[in-house]
Amino acid sequence: MPRQPLDILLVDDNDDDILLVRESFEEARLVNIIHVVRDGEEAMKYLRREGKYKKAKPPGMVLLDINMPKKNGFEVLEEMKADPHLRQMPVVILTTSDREDDIIKSYSNGACSFITKPVNFDKLKEVARHFSLYWALVAEIPPVKP
Repeated sequence: MPRQPLDILLVDDNDDDILLVRESFEEARLVNIIHVVRDGEEAMKYLRREGKYKKAKPPGMVLLDINMPKKNGFEVLEEMKADPHLRQMPVVILTTSDREDDIIKSYSNGACSFITKPVNFDKLKEVARHFSLYWALVAEIPPVKP
């Protein structure tokens, strides 16, 4: 039996990538991107429900870019995994990087998956479809605690 749609926080500073990811996941209908933040500092405020994010619903998963202003994806990942309230939240690195060092560092710091963003929209739609099916129908994700 299908599960409820998965709420995701997308952390990315590139407008084109944000649009592509939103449009790609929109077709899957198993994933709802509930909010987008554009840098690592905002991501941590959102996840900790601080300031303007006080009433934000905790996401079931974070899609995290590596190269961002203020605080990069690795810093966000490290901070999340050090926080007892956030460490169980699945983090998927979604980045244009395909560097082996970035892949190793992502998994070493607690990411559950590493996806290199295709630059082609049709390929990104296919990645989004597979991603949605896996995370919404196959993977076991801990319940979100508000």
